[in-house]
Amino acid sequence: MYVLPEVVITQRSQGEIQLHVYCPKALPVLEIMANSPDGGYMPNKSLEGAGGRRSGYITIGYRGSYTMGREAQADAKFRRVARITVCGKTALAKEVFGETLNESRDPDRPPERYTARYYLKFNFLEQAFDRLSEAGFRMAACSSTGTCAFGPEQGGPADDKIWTSYTEYVFCRD
Repeated sequence: MYVLPEVVITQRSQGEIQLHVYCPKALPVLEIMANSPDGGYMPNKSLEGAGGRRSGYITIGYRGSYTMGREAQADAKFRRVARITVCGKTALAKEVFGETLNESRDPDRPPERYTARYYLKFNFLEQAFDRLSEAGFRMAACSSTGTCAFGPEQGGPADDKIWTSYTEYVFCRD
């Protein structure tokens, strides 16, 4: 059985000829979709993994900053993480984070849509990682950048440099 993407162009044209040549088993499914009362929308059921849980990706991001003085290794003054952002499919984010998910920046988002505007009501990365792990997600990738934002040459403290960073962790569930 072929799995069709969530969005299928229903116009009958050159694409139908290509489907007939390359994916002949997909044509009957397209016929069913074209004749359905909801205009051909069929949520992709193949996204359900083991145990009926949906597979997908969730990205956790945060901005951090810290000050490093002359004694860099011995005296790094870290500031707390201000906000942990959540990007991904709305339904997955709500499933994993529940009431701790702050949806105020993107209210009433349909469950099958993606968002990059949610954030968590807590500021502990370990807590977010624990929730993702308990929901069956595993870390797939991470990325971080860091820049020196403010130093003595810009009028800051004589021996201190203020660094900012942005880090993202990508989690997936099959």
